[in-house]
Amino acid sequence: MKEKLVLVGNGMAGVRTLEELLKISPDMYDITVFGDEPHGNYNRILLSPVLAGEKKIDGIMLNEEQWYEENGIKLHTGKAVVKIDRRNRAVIAEDGTTENYDRLLLATGSNSIILPLPGNDLHGVVTFRNIRDVQTMLEISEPHKQALIIGGGLLGLEAAYALKQQGMYVTVVHLMDSLMERQLDSEAAAMLKQTLEKRGIQFLMETSTEAFLGEEKVRGVRFKGGLEIATDMVVMAVGIRPNTDLAKAANIYCERGIVVSDTMQTYDGRIYSVGECVQHKGQVYGLVAPLFEQAKVCANQLAQLGHAFYQGSTTFSKLKVTGVELFSTGDFIGDETTEEIVMKDLSKGVYKKIVLKENRIHGVVMFGDTVDGAWYYQLLRDQTDISHMRDQLLHGQAHLGDSGHGGAKSVAEMSDDMEVCGCNGVCKKDVVDAITSKGLFTLDDVRSHTKASSSCGSCTGLVEQILTFTLGGDYSEAPKVKPLCKCTDYTHNEIRQTIKSQRLISIRAVMDYLEYRTPDGCHVCRPAINYYLIAAWPDVAEDDPQSRFINERVHANIQKDGTYSVIPRIWGGLVTPKELRAIADAADKFQVSTVKITGGQRISLLGLKKNELPEVWSDLNQAGMISGYAYGKSLRTVKTCVGKEWCRFGTQDSTSMGVKLEKLTCGSWMPHKFKMAVSGCPRNCAEATIKDFGVVAVESGWELHIGGNAGVKIRATDLLCKVDTDEEVIEYCCAFIQLYREDAHYLERTAPWIERVGFSSVKQKIVEDANNRKALFDRFTESQKRAQEDPWAKHTGKDSQREFVTVERSSVHD
Repeated sequence: MKEKLVLVGNGMAGVRTLEELLKISPDMYDITVFGDEPHGNYNRILLSPVLAGEKKIDGIMLNEEQWYEENGIKLHTGKAVVKIDRRNRAVIAEDGTTENYDRLLLATGSNSIILPLPGNDLHGVVTFRNIRDVQTMLEISEPHKQALIIGGGLLGLEAAYALKQQGMYVTVVHLMDSLMERQLDSEAAAMLKQTLEKRGIQFLMETSTEAFLGEEKVRGVRFKGGLEIATDMVVMAVGIRPNTDLAKAANIYCERGIVVSDTMQTYDGRIYSVGECVQHKGQVYGLVAPLFEQAKVCANQLAQLGHAFYQGSTTFSKLKVTGVELFSTGDFIGDETTEEIVMKDLSKGVYKKIVLKENRIHGVVMFGDTVDGAWYYQLLRDQTDISHMRDQLLHGQAHLGDSGHGGAKSVAEMSDDMEVCGCNGVCKKDVVDAITSKGLFTLDDVRSHTKASSSCGSCTGLVEQILTFTLGGDYSEAPKVKPLCKCTDYTHNEIRQTIKSQRLISIRAVMDYLEYRTPDGCHVCRPAINYYLIAAWPDVAEDDPQSRFINERVHANIQKDGTYSVIPRIWGGLVTPKELRAIADAADKFQVSTVKITGGQRISLLGLKKNELPEVWSDLNQAGMISGYAYGKSLRTVKTCVGKEWCRFGTQDSTSMGVKLEKLTCGSWMPHKFKMAVSGCPRNCAEATIKDFGVVAVESGWELHIGGNAGVKIRATDLLCKVDTDEEVIEYCCAFIQLYREDAHYLERTAPWIERVGFSSVKQKIVEDANNRKALFDRFTESQKRAQEDPWAKHTGKDSQREFVTVERSSVHD
């Protein structure tokens, strides 16, 4: 028998939760919905175009009553729920209608703030929240001409513009000295005010309302100081307040909003909540995009999948007034720790300010030219290091040559018939019409309905700009981390979290639990899942050799002609005559065509055939030589100089330190290849400052460096800290490796990982939090003990013969 799910609130957030739930678990619940409005679910953010006469009510409906019927949902329209009986698990509407629940979803939204002033109940004093409000304003606007808006925020200015379009004389009254003070700085606010004044909207700034005048209908407003203005309509747009009355009456814990956890559950585990009524980690949200993020998480939890969690949202603001381009996001005011780059051109009406903190975007405010708003927003969300493009940042994405930008022309200036997607012949009008008529909010939605951005992807940036322009702050930005592969919709982080929370120990278990679209995965996801399993559960997880690359399975690097190279481990570049003889004997025995000294201070035997590899390793093992892991997603090399033992400049014994680190960390599987180096003095002959972990000797001890890369994209290391002793070097090194193993995505080198999560975050967890560093070190050393209980049996001798048998059954990586 199905469980019963009751939704209280038929708005966008609650119904979006149902839509997400029906996608992933359509038959799990008998669903009942209560809505206090007498119709289905509609697009609240398009009320402004309806008020302006640009749209009709029918054109903003998202889910007509037929949709509820088709999905087996019982809909109670025009019935406000007045009581929650938690003891008997039932909700009761004002007319007595009662429904029992197993799970209850509260999406009660928010209420407009009504100023507690005399005359606030007069006819003609309205708020701007729902269809009824819009209908009231339209009725008043027909025979009357004077409108007064209280509040110069987003909603107030949109109402002012819409009523001006209806032919009314509009005055905006604002308590502060600048418009939209939460979304704009003073410069942008002044430019906005000037632009709207040119359109005929008047403003009273720094003005406080005292009373609404009239008998039954409003006829005027009196302000503090005695000024009175005649009006036929007053629109109160001074803010919203989460609607918590129903929850509080049921003793559900509330503060500013209904307090929820990362799973969108209230303090009553059977009751969930989403939308404007919610408070999550002290924050409440009034834009649609965050509410849709909450909806997706809530649906995942209601479906009992349990691997999606809400972590809060980064929002941006955009005024939905035709011809007025405005964008802001983040902290665009800044403080003593931030810096600003500004561009202002009054003749063109363009203003841009970008606030930076540690070479990352901290906030943005723009007026007049917002074509790069979506790009700046993504840079802020991803916390991308912009130091390499700082000089061009204000000029926008097009200046950097990004083909996805679509040129410098703003979306507002594009003609309706301008082509957006050349691959599929889609023009701007096609995209805008699909967004507005079908209630689309995401890039994926637009792709599925129009095919724009679904082929080569070069127009993705432009489609996102059209979404931003059309929806403003309600554009539901695509997640900054893409799914692991096409087999699943889940990201690297979500899969790792699921493995831990559900204690999954095999690839089969992961794919079954996450309901993979392809039964056996692919060459992208199988190695990644295999790594995440052994990283999470090194003692019990099944390490699947079939999910390793061919190089890892045969312990040799495949070359372009199909032969292999074998590189034995040479600790710190120190080699004995016995080891040299073993290498020479192997080269003679197998007629190796090339013997090469590598850049990592080792010797490579090139040109070997696959069937020769077990015997090669067996011979080298007789001399005590093991695999150098030159092929692996693991520790590769630890490059050293001779240090103070031989070099006249050396200050510390770098060779011994390198050998210690190599022996301690060898054999540890990682997200990607990992290289280290130890230099015996600041001259840095071992090139430690372009390695994943670098150690540089100084007179007083050691400098520790992280996140270097000498590949295609060169990146110098960040200085992590200075330490005094060899023991500290080892502890910090192992802790850093373990943090990288536990946090980075599979096939993500340390350099992009640090750029993604932020150097300060890594430093805090390794240097500043000594307890966390010790815990990371302990976890690393414990995993290494298990990995080396039977040293190198996996890599040489008889066990390698068993592994080579499995190679012939695999075709994914050969």
